[in-house]
Amino acid sequence: MSRRIAPEPLEPAAFAPFGDVLEAAGAPDRIINAGLCGRFHDRARLDFGPAGRAGISIFHAELRRLPLTLDLLERHPEGSQAFVPMSADGFLVVVAPDAGGQPGRPRAFLTRPGQGVNFLRNTWHGVLTPLAGSGLFAVIDRIGPGANLEEHHLADPWTVG
Repeated sequence: MSRRIAPEPLEPAAFAPFGDVLEAAGAPDRIINAGLCGRFHDRARLDFGPAGRAGISIFHAELRRLPLTLDLLERHPEGSQAFVPMSADGFLVVVAPDAGGQPGRPRAFLTRPGQGVNFLRNTWHGVLTPLAGSGLFAVIDRIGPGANLEEHHLADPWTVG
């Protein structure tokens, strides 16, 4: 028997327990640069712990298709991690609550063009999963000492899509 997850649109309220939706929605918080730029201020709860610092890396992920077999989730115990697409294409985001040190029932979200995400520290999430475009992402996460990656292979995979 296959366990299925239907992706839902990425909306800030639904995603809030897992992190932040990064987007320029609504009116800007401030107008800057002599009135030529709207600033959507402080949109992510970045957390790099006491021994870490913010780093920006570029990821080039292979494009994937739905339906997708979900057999691996990961989390970062030492800091948050943000995925910011470098194209105007949406991507798949999978998250799960913690259930006693392992992932609980996953949820899947489809981003709209122009949306990124920031995963809170210790949030179980799927790997970077672009569905179209270049697969290029800026990733803002913790650089520093210590192990900041925990992977969990699912004995009973889910199907997304």
